[in-house]
Amino acid sequence: MGKIRTPFFRIVVTDSRKARNGLSIEEIGRYVPGQEPSIMEVNSARAQYWLGVGAQPTAAVEAIFKVTGDWQKFKGLPGTEGTLKFATPKPAKSIAYEAAVKQAMDEPKEGATTMKKKAQEKLAAKANPVEEVAAVEVSEPVAEIAVSEVPAEVANTDAVSETEEEKAAE
Repeated sequence: MGKIRTPFFRIVVTDSRKARNGLSIEEIGRYVPGQEPSIMEVNSARAQYWLGVGAQPTAAVEAIFKVTGDWQKFKGLPGTEGTLKFATPKPAKSIAYEAAVKQAMDEPKEGATTMKKKAQEKLAAKANPVEEVAAVEVSEPVAEIAVSEVPAEVANTDAVSETEEEKAAE
């Protein structure tokens, strides 16, 4: 039974003279090996009854009975609690949802998303208009320094060419 790659098996009581997949007398449990740990559910009272009236379990069912402790109980051996492992219960989805909402409420509202580069530049320009003015003022003295550092020889040649042009114009 089950689906492809997710099997599960029923533990049934059946007459040995019937076909393997024929009509069963009673279903007393199920086994799901695809999970960790495997799920083994056995109706212990019904298993004890059928073992008591002479039912012979197959090797696989006997192994399951040993894990659940039903075989030890039937034979009178120690270890009737069995070695069955139980999966930890999963928290309810509503609890996980409430925790996620609470965590989202605690997060800061600003900076939750990354803005595009142009939007960041516009926001910075609106927030700090004084910095732009300061940048313009700094650039003007730099230009004056560059002009004043022109060698005197170049300045003299310009003056000479101006005077020659004036004489030609007269």
